[in-house]
Amino acid sequence: MASTMAAGTVPPKEARAAWLDEVGRRCLAEAHGFVEARAAEHFSGRGEGELAETVLPQFLAGGKFLRPMFAYVGWRCGGPESDAALRAASSLELLHCFALAQDDVMDASALRRGRPALHVRFARWHAEQGWSGSADRFGESAATLAGDLFLVWSEQLLRESGLDTETLSRGWPRYDAMRAELAVGQLADLVNDARTLPGWDALLDVLRRKSGNYTVRRPLEFGAALAGCGPDVMAALAEYGGLVGEAFQFKDDLLGVFGDPTVTGKPAGQDLRDRKASSVVVLAAEMADGRRRAELGELLNLTTVDDDAVSRWCELITATGARERLGELIRERADKALAVIDPAVVPQEAADALAVLAIRCTERDQ
Repeated sequence: MASTMAAGTVPPKEARAAWLDEVGRRCLAEAHGFVEARAAEHFSGRGEGELAETVLPQFLAGGKFLRPMFAYVGWRCGGPESDAALRAASSLELLHCFALAQDDVMDASALRRGRPALHVRFARWHAEQGWSGSADRFGESAATLAGDLFLVWSEQLLRESGLDTETLSRGWPRYDAMRAELAVGQLADLVNDARTLPGWDALLDVLRRKSGNYTVRRPLEFGAALAGCGPDVMAALAEYGGLVGEAFQFKDDLLGVFGDPTVTGKPAGQDLRDRKASSVVVLAAEMADGRRRAELGELLNLTTVDDDAVSRWCELITATGARERLGELIRERADKALAVIDPAVVPQEAADALAVLAIRCTERDQ
């Protein structure tokens, strides 16, 4: 895919947001085209792939493409505009699709980006065909296999990106570590139940491994490693990435409780229904006084979290001050992240892009 940006040039600071939007569009085009071609290659004309050939490329729609953007900005800390590097960055969106497909199965989430989750689509297909056996079980199994395909295709897109072997060799260790850390973090999240609240430090460790590092820090380091950036740049990106990654997850946790379902695409208070020990729940427990702590204990021990319980949860969290405090923590981390990006170390154009991305991660509504 030919670049629409002049090779070797970077738009001025005031155009950073538009430049990032174009990077996102190009990454979507690269990732979608690759998945569409692979799905046709493997499923066209085969009955078992009738739905997969359509639904897998569609799964990419609606994504924010944050991870490819961070990876490409990491690349631009030491490398020129490059279609091959952009394709390599795009591979991280397929890794994200792998995580989403399997995360929805683990969480029994009915929706993803306002549309039926993959396991729901496959279950409905099974029912429509009138096949024997459990439609739900089929849907979960098919979605898990679809996630496996996205994982394979992610590595294939990276390997076939057009970057030379020496450049790719600098990125493989980062890529492998990111994949392993993602799986380990997901396992930690599985045992993270609101009825056995972890302490704040233990929670932060889970959040960093499950989402924070994987969303921001590791993609930045991956792109910078591909570009051959030195230790000063890598250290700055690591610190920035850790801070913005935490802020991103804090915001995600707030949206999981207080987000508008017409915007987030998920039912209001879904994290509460799923009994997730998210940052906002753990912080509320730590900030609650005696009376509110007793009420919190009652809610934690409920067998079923219905709409009334969600409303009580939201009122209690707000009353403890946890909602406001988490917002403060988000802003504090974003400010610290911007302060560590020194244009004397990180190129000004990349620093400007990182400032825009920090805002997008911490002020989003979905």
